[in-house]
Amino acid sequence: MTPRSGPDYDYERLAILQGARRVVGVDEVGRGPLCGPVTAAAVWLNPTALPAGLDDSKRVSTRAREQVFAAIMASADVGIGHASPSEIDEINILQATYLAMHRAIAALDVPPDFLLVDGNRLPTGLPCAAQAVVKGDGKVLSIAAASIIAKVTRDRIMAELDLRYPGYGWAENAGYPTKRHKNAIADLGLTPEHRRSFAPIRKILCP
Repeated sequence: MTPRSGPDYDYERLAILQGARRVVGVDEVGRGPLCGPVTAAAVWLNPTALPAGLDDSKRVSTRAREQVFAAIMASADVGIGHASPSEIDEINILQATYLAMHRAIAALDVPPDFLLVDGNRLPTGLPCAAQAVVKGDGKVLSIAAASIIAKVTRDRIMAELDLRYPGYGWAENAGYPTKRHKNAIADLGLTPEHRRSFAPIRKILCP
């Protein structure tokens, strides 16, 4: 079996060869959970100081993610953005994801001139040229970095919310519809952090 190759700097290097000076990767996490925000990150990696261990956040252990997160924050330009559960309910999860991405890009210290965005579609109204990369978090170093920043940031938020609303297991399940989470909804009811527009929640509100 051929070993899996991880993300590399080829997409960024090509954009730079074509004239870009500030190439930024963008990714999000939290589209599937029943509660909490959707979180996006935008990351410009310094090509002379690329952090070790960059990969799709889903392929990196929790402990390693924390270490790589710290390395990225110490060496890169990072922007983070969120869209709240109420915004998700108001404009739908796809548009809320794009809103979080726009906020992450706007939070960078230096504006980008080219974006590499995970997925097969681009948000409208981006501030510069952009390319969508399917499964980009496993192919593109800056998108992999963004996936780790977004994942660690959102997991920390859900751990804090778990202290505020104990019993749902959010520190472990990050708001995804696990058996424990669904049983807690049945026993404890909904919280302000639950997404009312999502089908499992809507069924509870409108049986």
